[in-house]
Amino acid sequence: MEERIVVDVESFRTSIRAEGSRLYRDLPWRRTRDPYAIWLSEVMLQQTQVPRVLTRWQEWLERFPSVEALAAADTADVLAAWQGMGYNRRALALKSAAEIVTREHDGVFPPDAAALRALPGIGPATAQGIRAFAFDLPGVYLETNVRTVLLHHFFPDVPGVSDRELIPLAEATCPASPDGGFNAGVSYAEPQDEQDTPRSWYYALLDYGAYLKKTIPNPSRRSSTYTRQSRFEGSRRQKRAHIVRMLLDARASGAGALSLDEVRAGLDEFELGAGRERVGESDVVSILDDLVREGFARTVDGAWIIA
Repeated sequence: MEERIVVDVESFRTSIRAEGSRLYRDLPWRRTRDPYAIWLSEVMLQQTQVPRVLTRWQEWLERFPSVEALAAADTADVLAAWQGMGYNRRALALKSAAEIVTREHDGVFPPDAAALRALPGIGPATAQGIRAFAFDLPGVYLETNVRTVLLHHFFPDVPGVSDRELIPLAEATCPASPDGGFNAGVSYAEPQDEQDTPRSWYYALLDYGAYLKKTIPNPSRRSSTYTRQSRFEGSRRQKRAHIVRMLLDARASGAGALSLDEVRAGLDEFELGAGRERVGESDVVSILDDLVREGFARTVDGAWIIA
């Protein structure tokens, strides 16, 4: 029989709110209610650390200031702006989702969780991040720092804790929305804002969770969802990323498409420079075929060009 977790909701919330106020991080995406800007921050924070996002988030918004601007942008420009941020698939998903929001929702992000999850690249956590931080709507926002807090407080020293066990805790402790959602007449300058809302609640959990991971052995490693990222150096992922950069460079220089021999030569130079072996032709062709199928590149007269 499973042991039932007894939650003193008010005591837990009082404690977390105090820690959140003490540890609050004044990040630029917390000074906006724009769902587009908040969505972008959520996606970037899944890829890399806060200090890097601080720079890249602002650069992206200067280049694509609205969801309509992103939807209208060339795929190559979107991929170029994403370079150095990890999985290129996320850049394509950002553009695809922006196109759908522009075309089907008149450029307005839907607050409905199911509608958000229907957009490319938006899973349950990203959807609830948009709902909480843009619309102040309650729900289950399970990302790594939130898991860290819940594991630390309710499952100390327990390994392999599933999200199924954490979801009821997130539901029970998340406060209700003010006025049923966004209140345009209120200033939300946390941490001075003392409202107990989904937005301020999840900021507190995020900041406290980030603090815990720096001060104790990371509790999120005891989540059943925790996995170590596979090695990037020398991987197929790295080869794919390098070929995408080559195609982007060819476009920027005016060279246009690259032949198979040119792609192989550039990839071999990269691999040999890192002390690795040359890449076989069949492997290069396989990667190029994947890039075409996934929308990163296209073929022109037997050569490859960025999509």
